Amino acid sequence: MEFFYNDKVLDHLFNPRNVGEISDPDGVGSIGDPGCGDLIKVYIRVCNYRLTEVKFKVFGCGAAIASGSAMTELATGMTLQEAIDITDDDISEALGGLPLDKLHCSNLGSGALHAAIADYLVRQGWADGDDLYEEEEFVD
Repeated sequence: MEFFYNDKVLDHLFNPRNVGEISDPDGVGSIGDPGCGDLIKVYIRVCNYRLTEVKFKVFGCGAAIASGSAMTELATGMTLQEAIDITDDDISEALGGLPLDKLHCSNLGSGALHAAIADYLVRQGWADGDDLYEEEEFVD
């Protein structure tokens, strides 16, 4: 099967932003399974309820790399509430779209970001981990 990526996807693929780890991060989240596909790990730094730094590491296809890169650009500078509201569609739109067979890759970026925020909230004692995706809003 042949995939065609647009210029935005190719730019993020060949020049990914914010790749790497944050030493002593405020939150870490991962999603995926390297045994059967893609895996992404997201690291966040939070200051005054705002994401001041977002980095990622990924094992996966070009669309997964591009999605992780685009997610970091979207999320950096956002409040926790704004970042938790980032959807798979937001990431796909930021990339100018992905081939249908690669849309699932945008799920990785948002899912790992949400997991990193959840980890941060648990570390802060603001959530117990079981009720993180309720409709309650975070304190901004």
